[in-house]
Amino acid sequence: MSMNWSQLLSRKRLGTSAAPSPGGSRTDFQRDFDRIVFSSAFRRMQDKTQVFPLSQSDYVRTRLTHSLEASCVGRTLGTLAGETVIRRHRLEEVDASDFGAICAAACLAHDIGNPPFGHSGEDGIRHWAETAAYGRSRVHALRYSEREDFLHFEGNAQGFRILTRLQSPDNPGGLQLTCATLAAFTKYPRESWLGGSRPGGIGAKKQGFFAEDHGLFEEVADEVGLIRRNPMNAYWCRHPLAFLVEAADDICYRVIDIEDGFRLGHLGYDEVTELFCPLLKDTPDIKRRLAGIEGRKAKVEFLRAKVINEAVNQVRELFLDEEEALLAGRYDDELLAGIPLAREMQALIEVAMEKVYCAPEVVEIETAGFQVITELMERFVQVVDEIADKGAAASAKSRMTVRLIPAQFLGPGGRPAADPYTRLLRITDFISGMTDSYAVSLYKKVTGISLPGG
Repeated sequence: MSMNWSQLLSRKRLGTSAAPSPGGSRTDFQRDFDRIVFSSAFRRMQDKTQVFPLSQSDYVRTRLTHSLEASCVGRTLGTLAGETVIRRHRLEEVDASDFGAICAAACLAHDIGNPPFGHSGEDGIRHWAETAAYGRSRVHALRYSEREDFLHFEGNAQGFRILTRLQSPDNPGGLQLTCATLAAFTKYPRESWLGGSRPGGIGAKKQGFFAEDHGLFEEVADEVGLIRRNPMNAYWCRHPLAFLVEAADDICYRVIDIEDGFRLGHLGYDEVTELFCPLLKDTPDIKRRLAGIEGRKAKVEFLRAKVINEAVNQVRELFLDEEEALLAGRYDDELLAGIPLAREMQALIEVAMEKVYCAPEVVEIETAGFQVITELMERFVQVVDEIADKGAAASAKSRMTVRLIPAQFLGPGGRPAADPYTRLLRITDFISGMTDSYAVSLYKKVTGISLPGG
């Protein structure tokens, strides 16, 4: 059994039976890109952590700039790979730019579900579900994937939910992106509970959608022809282009986090050149051009661009070498782990973990952010549960606090949903969608640390 490119590149839009758009100045996949750009969830990423939370520097990247950079790399990877795939399979009515546009759109959205404070925010939600006084009892009352959705909360699953349900909520399928883009976006095509089994492979590392969104992903998987790995649970092989989306993200954060660390003084120029130069061919042209660049910041920018280019070329070659295995679902590892320069690329992340990610300003704010997320979850979940159970008889404090929650995160008529799992999902939607600054501001207000106008 094998997947085929004609089906994998489906232009069908989730939630609609309308035919793909006819030719014109923009393709269906380019329209996916535009819909993501103009979504409010994408805009909020300008105030969400990449590495340095709430940074006062005007240089440091946010989730927004990182996503734009990953999108550029993804477009290049997809287009380069698409050129060869089209020739190999004699694909008609498909252009290499279609591969590039799918990867670009998926990369653009790859972090759209991340809560405030990056991975610390994800950990905060998991910690709340596992250990908080109210949260633990609340989550453990659920079963199977409904419970695991919170115990192993995952920004990727939240991202799928944002794209297919929370943005443009009056539309079936949310933003109604093409199934090809949604499948390429989903790095982990599985639900959170797999009956106690622990499957190997990168595609099963985490969950890619919540229990409530199982049906939406199954519609995507069926449309593009993903191979189902387990008939009893929601678990599929990856879309081949998801490997390129993952590689684009990995290349960008590994290389560019080193550049950010240099710009903020956590890494010296010699340390950066010792990391970057082994990734490049020792050619007279590179030496000549580097010698002609004034200023160490500009030199690092030049090296960064060259390293990304070399990594892109190697990933493209590996993807094409493994194309048959990817289509059959046999290849299930990170592409970056299989390129000739895998060891050198791994060194980048090891140094970043040692000298950048543990920088005092990162650790201090992420620790505080951890507290912000867990406290907001604990307070707001208790409030909506009390309102759902007691209605007008709820405490005055809860009746006042619930007004801080936008109506779309409660339920019809502004009342909390009757189903306990749904209530948890909606509060998680509310809190994970906040920007870093708004989460801190709201935390200060609900805890009394600061008051409006004070």
